[in-house]
Amino acid sequence: MKTPDWVKNAVFYQIFPDRFARSQPTIKGQWQASSLEGWDATPTMQGYKGGNLWGVIDKLDYLQDLGINAIYFTPIFQSASNHRYHTHDYYLVDPLLGGNVAFESLIEAAHRRKIKVVLDGVFNHASRGFFFFNDILENGPHSPWLDWFKILDWPLSAYDGSKPANYVSWVDNRALPQFNHDNPQVKEYIMQVAEYWLNKGIDGWRLDVPNEIETTGFWSEFRDRVKAVNPDAYIVGEIWSDASKWLDGEQFDGVMNYLFTVPTIAFTAGDRFNKEYAQPYYSPYPAISAQEYANRIKDLLSLYPEEIKLAQLNLLNSHDTPRLITTVGEDRASMELATVLLLTFPGAPSIYYGDEVGLVGGKDPDSRRGFPATENWDISVLKYHKDMIALRHQYPALCTGSYEILYAQESVYVFARVLDQEEIIVAVNTGIESATVNFPITKLASQPNQVLLGSGRFAWQTEAEKNHLEITLPPRNYLIVK
Repeated sequence: MKTPDWVKNAVFYQIFPDRFARSQPTIKGQWQASSLEGWDATPTMQGYKGGNLWGVIDKLDYLQDLGINAIYFTPIFQSASNHRYHTHDYYLVDPLLGGNVAFESLIEAAHRRKIKVVLDGVFNHASRGFFFFNDILENGPHSPWLDWFKILDWPLSAYDGSKPANYVSWVDNRALPQFNHDNPQVKEYIMQVAEYWLNKGIDGWRLDVPNEIETTGFWSEFRDRVKAVNPDAYIVGEIWSDASKWLDGEQFDGVMNYLFTVPTIAFTAGDRFNKEYAQPYYSPYPAISAQEYANRIKDLLSLYPEEIKLAQLNLLNSHDTPRLITTVGEDRASMELATVLLLTFPGAPSIYYGDEVGLVGGKDPDSRRGFPATENWDISVLKYHKDMIALRHQYPALCTGSYEILYAQESVYVFARVLDQEEIIVAVNTGIESATVNFPITKLASQPNQVLLGSGRFAWQTEAEKNHLEITLPPRNYLIVK
């Protein structure tokens, strides 16, 4: 069982391409949109804001300064939707994003800065505009591509919701016809798409709703084909629950770790989380205590082997959830404490674009706002993101060290990350009052005494030949000691 080493030391940045940045290309044949939403206007379901890969290239220095060394892009292929989960052509980058020429420039510029690039693979379903399905719409039962999809009856109704669709689509959304993965040609097509973009330089695939593909051996073959092109390619699945079935060492390297997200928000935000923002598999309430959080983390860490554990994609929110800062009523401390736990947890942390400057947003599509202008950044939020990311890069224990829970009572949670001689203690107080705790420590070889970040006091004591640590934490604060 082996996962890519670079992932264990990565800090990801998730980009929704239509909303992150836009720049004017100077290359002939780069077509410009004639109708766009205002960049700062409230997003709509179908409106485009015109973000592109040229804009991302212009912001790579910003990302590098932030400490980012890997980017996960939501889909970039030609599509008739601003989120591009309705794929038209798996071999063409959307013209609005700059096309394949912009992608090639992006890969070169990112790799020059040692930034990895992971693309979103939407392989469960295509779109009504995908050539093979469009041929069926045009030719009906005479199409040569019938067995690429799951046709139930005739006539097909791709747009008129008053009539039966007569084909299988993802969650009954007739805009997203589902592939017939039992067709060997379909499987081979998807495998070749994956290989093609790896050969073009990408560093991995994030797989959209991979649990929906139930064809026996599909993801095992996918892994074999991907790793044959690039053994260090990252394969990460969108699985919101226990992913043990897919993390057997023969399919994915990791998953989007919502099992970390939910308890972390429930602990750090407590009753501040607005239940109106809850959704299936994303319900960070009721509030939980430090003891309950410790139990949830223990259970999570016991789910997967160590090698897999270090390759999880950990996150606080994404394009599929409301922004954390909005769900907690813009309580800055909730966001900061959750970010501390994110950036000190085993696995690769992922920052959703704009979180680092305080970008707000409710449910989709509001969670996909345009990246704000510099004058609208929350500089204090940017500072602690930079500080925490720099700390993670500086100390290997925060990336690949063991995770030892030292204390968990009421609002105070204390743990250590240990790698060889490097021992780092992280203490968090989510309560609204100052807290002082004293507890024995038997799991550490040293007595960390250098404050790296945060506020509070600590003192080592020896009682009955045992080391005790006393920590005083201000309300809604944290302390990291080396």
